Amino acid sequence: MRPDGQTGLSGLQRGPADLIGGRWVELGGGGIVSVNPARPSEVLWQGTGRVEHVDAAVEAARAAQAEWAAWPAEKRYGVLRAYLDMCNARKDEIARLISRETGKVLWDSKGEAGILGGKVDITLDASAHGGLSRVRGFELPLTESRVGRAWFRPHGVMAVIAPFNFPAHLANGHIVPALAMGNTVVLKPSDKTPAVGQLLGELFDEALKGAGAPAGVVNVVQGGAEVAQKLTTHEGIDGILFTGSWAVGRRILEANLDHPGRIVALEMGGNNPAVVMPGCHLRQAVVECARSAFVTTGQRCTCTRRIIVHRDIADRFIAALCKVAQGLVVGEPDAVHPVFMGPTISGEARGAVLEAQRVFAAAGGEVLVESRAIATEAGGYFLSAGVMRVDRFICAAGCAEEVGPERLRPGGGDAGCDLEVFGPMVRVSVVDSLDDAIVQANATRFGLAASIFTSDEGEAGRFVREVKAGCVNVNTGTAGASSKLPFGGLGLSGNHRPAGAFSLDYCAYPVAGMMESGNAAGVPAGMTVEDGWIG
Repeated sequence: MRPDGQTGLSGLQRGPADLIGGRWVELGGGGIVSVNPARPSEVLWQGTGRVEHVDAAVEAARAAQAEWAAWPAEKRYGVLRAYLDMCNARKDEIARLISRETGKVLWDSKGEAGILGGKVDITLDASAHGGLSRVRGFELPLTESRVGRAWFRPHGVMAVIAPFNFPAHLANGHIVPALAMGNTVVLKPSDKTPAVGQLLGELFDEALKGAGAPAGVVNVVQGGAEVAQKLTTHEGIDGILFTGSWAVGRRILEANLDHPGRIVALEMGGNNPAVVMPGCHLRQAVVECARSAFVTTGQRCTCTRRIIVHRDIADRFIAALCKVAQGLVVGEPDAVHPVFMGPTISGEARGAVLEAQRVFAAAGGEVLVESRAIATEAGGYFLSAGVMRVDRFICAAGCAEEVGPERLRPGGGDAGCDLEVFGPMVRVSVVDSLDDAIVQANATRFGLAASIFTSDEGEAGRFVREVKAGCVNVNTGTAGASSKLPFGGLGLSGNHRPAGAFSLDYCAYPVAGMMESGNAAGVPAGMTVEDGWIG
């Protein structure tokens, strides 16, 4: 291992460090250790997060914010365009680091790296469908001598809390619009993917310094729960942009009850349903349901977790789905031959999937394709895909008090209970009608994504109207979203602060003003004003 705590080429310009006020501060020790999930002996990044760095980073961001916001918008946009060029020039390098640190297969990592620059284009889109059109000020006449104006101001200092599964894309999706509107940022990467977080900070830092921006516009502080708690409760921040689990999102909301003016945008998990009806294109349904259930080793918040299939085609669909699941190629993320799934992010994450399978089977679920740990010489956290049949999906009191792989506590004794299992396992139920399919699709406290597969426009129309989710698809899977559209969920999936093309909306707030040019102020009843009183 190299002296800086890394092995091999990582794409980073320096050893493990925090970025505070334009200065990189080295992090010694090994409190946070990031490894390659395919080869856990390969250490990519290690350092000790320092809680005291939060104060320094927030102070630096606050000191830079007024000057940064005062820059003409086009000058700020120029920094983002320079960042776009850097991302495009280094996208292969970024993809390799994402793959090594998350275990994503390389084609999946290349997809993530390839859309970083695109976020700048989408953010700066001034067309009728672009985000800038919704945060553009306007003026209108109120009287002959008075006009009304509306304009938008940045919130100030934004804390960005990033997840491990899209460590570059999802952090980038918050930072780019925040900077565009004149905010400054303190980024805390996931403690599972600190190297990608640092690389993102290096790219922004280079673009900002190249334009002569004030020091502290973007800051990076590494750490675990203690650092995150300090940052999301800090008196010096004005907003929290969070992507992660409901359990953590809930704690953030609770900690900020006394800060109603602080913007909190939560992007959380999902227990996403796909409904398959008799009139569907069966091949399309099988391919999209399998892809959405198992892509990124089931570690996307939009992955299909529950499939609800009509009895008329259930036998054919389930048999085909199981064959596809059994045939998925699981292997080294950087393998030359085609690989669909790499490892899970950690041994704990893999164990949570296997434990969920055991609990659901004990509660009456039928294991159709068993998810198994796959042993490799390097000890990677590989796992095969799993398919389980349940009687029906329910959302009753006591189903699951906690969600996520770290806190798997399914209760209620029902295999169809409302629990997000963050890995490559999907449950299937069989129904006799669209009515029941919609009831079961809505049997969740989450509400991120949902899909229906049908050639019947009436069925599709009902589903789109009645299913409770922020992303509703027809004849395409739940996993994957267009950055040109809003992205967010309901219930435990989000708090009505959609990201994607709508991310600018939570990065600024509207201000209203009335501007009077005359001097004929009306004197209300009961008030006397004599001109002689006014010198």
